[in-house]
Amino acid sequence: MTQHSSIRPRVSLIERAAKAYDFRAALEASDAAPEPVRSAAAADEAAPAVDPAWKAAPFEGRLGRIARDQLAERGFIIPDAAPSVLAEEYRIIKRELLLDADTIARGRVILVASGASGEGKTFSAVNLALSCAQERDIEVVLVDADVAKPEVLATLGLDNGPGLLDALADPTVRIEDCLIRTDVPNLVVLPAGTARNEATELLASGRTKALLEGLIAANPRRLVILDSPPALAASPASVLALVAGQALVVVRADKTPERALRETVALLNHCPQIRLLLNSVEYAGSSRRFGSYYGQVQ
Repeated sequence: MTQHSSIRPRVSLIERAAKAYDFRAALEASDAAPEPVRSAAAADEAAPAVDPAWKAAPFEGRLGRIARDQLAERGFIIPDAAPSVLAEEYRIIKRELLLDADTIARGRVILVASGASGEGKTFSAVNLALSCAQERDIEVVLVDADVAKPEVLATLGLDNGPGLLDALADPTVRIEDCLIRTDVPNLVVLPAGTARNEATELLASGRTKALLEGLIAANPRRLVILDSPPALAASPASVLALVAGQALVVVRADKTPERALRETVALLNHCPQIRLLLNSVEYAGSSRRFGSYYGQVQ
């Protein structure tokens, strides 16, 4: 059944989620830090402006072709397609994230998470990456960090191969060699890699931060988007929050309990900036209509 939503002009899903859930109370009730805001300390740690004369090093990873027909069947944003309702919604969402990319600590690393499975985090991470890749001065690295149940490669129709866990476990594996450059300009994908029992410990190691910093150092125009495991179902999400500067928490309307949201925010509270994205929602009262995943709830 196709769902639709209508909202006032210039009001994004993030803003709707903040109104639907008492986000400030969630932070206070969970003993988390106050509502994340930009701070002078964070600004001091922000990445410097990119030198206009800077040039990226030659790409050394693999090449892959995005399965556009598969994306279309499942209701995703379609690269190079005409503007759509969904594409416009993600343009609003990404703008807030891009504004903070260079103004807060680790702002170019964005964690996309949810409390439980089935709330649309991978759908949101992939669409966010596709939307950000349309920017002229950004290269997106979409990381399949849901290492227990990776879905990004299958969603995009890419072949599996060495990835994040391999580079974390073996210092001789270069992270750049694990990247997949797609036929979507400015979109690069990093697979989860070989499954390991000590995945959480690998992600919690200092090497994770070093690898992510290395990705951005190799190309300061890069924006790294991490598709995280559900925060309440797997431990890596809280670990990944330590290396991300921004977190986008996907909340599914009429499904995600407020208590679960509070617990999720508490687990991610080490991330300097946390926002909510309300998924699968119906709103009325305006002539502007937004489709909720065009009936495709992931």
